[in-house]
Amino acid sequence: MGETREIRLKRLRLRSWRRGIKEMDLILGGFANAGLSGLTDAELELYDQMLEENDHDLYQWASGQSATPAAYDDLMRRIVRETTAI
Repeated sequence: MGETREIRLKRLRLRSWRRGIKEMDLILGGFANAGLSGLTDAELELYDQMLEENDHDLYQWASGQSATPAAYDDLMRRIVRETTAI
């Protein structure tokens, strides 16, 4: 039996706010609060996978210091766009 969408959203919000570095807490936590519920199930799956990545890599991608892998590029652009609008 899989988790419901509601449980998945709660789990992803918690993982977004409990990162290894404060900058990613703020970026991903802010996105989780503002835009996570607007993602499709496929996008939630991709976001879940992205949360497995190293925080320092995630920060480099979010800040534009290094190129985001193609698989996460659209999602990371959305995260940055929505968190800078907060």
